[in-house]
Amino acid sequence: MRKYLVVVDRNRAQKGIRLANLIIDRAIITIIFFAFGVIAALTYNLTSNDFLLKIVYKMSEINKFLDILITSLIYFMYTFLIEYFTKGRSIGKYITGTKVICIDGTEPTFNDYLIRNISRFVPFDGLSFLGENGWHDKWSETRVINIKNYQAEIQAKSEIDALGKKEIA
Repeated sequence: MRKYLVVVDRNRAQKGIRLANLIIDRAIITIIFFAFGVIAALTYNLTSNDFLLKIVYKMSEINKFLDILITSLIYFMYTFLIEYFTKGRSIGKYITGTKVICIDGTEPTFNDYLIRNISRFVPFDGLSFLGENGWHDKWSETRVINIKNYQAEIQAKSEIDALGKKEIA
């Protein structure tokens, strides 16, 4: 279990910002699906190769359960990979100025991101934010913070700690 830093808790992103992150990231997934369809149509029109177009048609004919499963897996891959490779920031988080960090203020590990994103498969995880924290935050011991506020508070604390210390030139 990690040591919990109060500075992390004080700078958590507000629920409205978290909702904006979700909406933006879901819109990105919709754009990705739309772009795939456009690319499939363009490829067919330019080269008469219908391979991608057949995939689009097959995907449009699948049952609702399989559609939800495929969409969920793609969303999982998107959120997991983008948060991992950008060190805690999805496109939604870039836009809103937020970031994922651990409750002890450290950078999440591969396993933290994995647990965080697997937890999103739990039904009603999205509603878990009506409480204090979402389940995927609680179970992975991570928080989404406002970067500017967090860094400003860390900097102010560092400056206060440095008061009275002798500077060596």
